[in-house]
Amino acid sequence: MKSAASRLLSAFEALIGVDLPVRVRCWDGSEAGPPDAAARVVVNRRRALRRMLWAPNELGLTRAYISGDLDVDDLFPLLGIPEVVDRIGDHRLAGLRPRTLAHAAATLVRLGAVGPPPRPPAVEIRRRRGIRHSRDRDSVVVSHHYDVGNDFYRLFLGSTMVYSCGYWVDDDARLDTAQRDKCDLVCRKLGLAPGMRLLDVGCGWGSLAMHAARDYGVDVVGVTLSREQRDLARKRVAEAGLSDRIEIRLQDYRDIQDGPFDAIASVGMSEHVGLVNLPLYAAELRALLRPGGRLLNHAIARVRSLPDRPGRAPSFIDHYIFPDGEVLPLSKTIDAFERAGLEVRDSESLREHYALTLRAWVSNLLGSWDDAVRLAGEERARTWLLYLTASALGFEAPNRLTVHQVLAVRPTADGASGMPRTRDRWLHGTRAAT
Repeated sequence: MKSAASRLLSAFEALIGVDLPVRVRCWDGSEAGPPDAAARVVVNRRRALRRMLWAPNELGLTRAYISGDLDVDDLFPLLGIPEVVDRIGDHRLAGLRPRTLAHAAATLVRLGAVGPPPRPPAVEIRRRRGIRHSRDRDSVVVSHHYDVGNDFYRLFLGSTMVYSCGYWVDDDARLDTAQRDKCDLVCRKLGLAPGMRLLDVGCGWGSLAMHAARDYGVDVVGVTLSREQRDLARKRVAEAGLSDRIEIRLQDYRDIQDGPFDAIASVGMSEHVGLVNLPLYAAELRALLRPGGRLLNHAIARVRSLPDRPGRAPSFIDHYIFPDGEVLPLSKTIDAFERAGLEVRDSESLREHYALTLRAWVSNLLGSWDDAVRLAGEERARTWLLYLTASALGFEAPNRLTVHQVLAVRPTADGASGMPRTRDRWLHGTRAAT
C-alpha cells in the first residue's frame, strides 16, 4: 500500500502533468520523491489538504503555506518548476479533464481532507467595501499592504527604504547603491535643476524626494495614502534638514490642487490605479504638469496575455499582497498617456534589475527572519517571503512580468517638447550643483 506521501505526490503529478522533482514528507513521517530533490515540501497537518480541496488553485496552496500547515525548505526551487507555474500560477487546473480532477480530489479525501473549509489565515483580506478604486477603498487596500510596520520593511528594504526596483549599474553592487542609482536615474530623466518643483506621486518613505531635494536642489511635494509611510517620511526629511524643501502629505493624487509642477515622478504607484481609472490618472497628472514639463511613470507591466480578471481564479496577490492591484500591459499605459495629451518620449525596461532587487530583498528577509516574525508575526513574514520569491522568479523569466520607466512630456502650445534631440544629452547629464 502506498504511503501518504506517495499518494499525495502522485495526485499532484497527475494534476501538473509531469513527474515533479520534489521531495514530500507528510504528517505521519512518510516520504516520497527523489531523495536529492532541491525542492522539499513538508505537509505538517492534514488541514493543508482541506485547504487545497476547498480552493484547488494557488490560493489553497498559499493558505496552507502561510498558515504553517505546509512548509517548504526553499521556495525558489519549488516555484521555479515551470509546470507548477503554468498549471497553478496561471490557473489552468480548470482546463483539466473532470476525471483527473475527481481522482485528485478523491485522493485528498482518502488522506483525511474531510470537513468544512478551514478559516483563512488572519492576514488574508477578503471583504472590501465600496466601489473598486474609489478614494475610500483605495485608502483601505493601500493601508493593508504598506501599514504593516516600518521596522518590518526596513529589514528587507535596507537603509534606503526604497520599495521599487534598484538600478544595478555593476553586477557586484550593493542594494543601497542600486537604489540610490535608481533615484538618480529618475532625477536625470526628469531633467531636474535647482528651483524646479517636483511632485512625487506615491512617495513611499520619502527616499526619492530626499534625493531630488538634496542632490538636485528642487522643491518636492510627496503624496502617499499610507499613514505609516507619511509619518516616517516626515521624520526622515526633518532629520536630513530638508523640511524647508520637502512637503509630505497623506493625499490621493486625485485631490492635488496646487499645480503646476515642473516634473512629476510616479514610481511603483500606478499599479494601484486600475484599468478603468487609467485615463483619469493620465489626465490628472497632465493637468498638474506645466507645459514642457516631464512625467516619469515607473510601473510593473504584464507581458504574457492572461485572462481578464472576471474569468480568473482567486489569486494570492489579490488576497494577500495588492488587493485591487492591476498589472497592465505597457501598451495600456502608453495609450492612456497619449490620449491625455502627453507625448511619450522614451520607455526603458528594467526587468533584470527588478529580479536582482527581489533576490536581495529575499536574502535580507531570510537573514532577519526571527526579527521579521517578532515584528509582523509568522503569517505575514511567510506572506512576504512567498511574494518576494515568486516575484523574483517572475521577473527572471521572459514574457511574464517586466517593469518600465515611461518618460513623457506635456508639449508647449507651439508643440515643443523641451527635450534634447539625443538621449545621451538628457540621460547622462550631470547632477546640478547645490
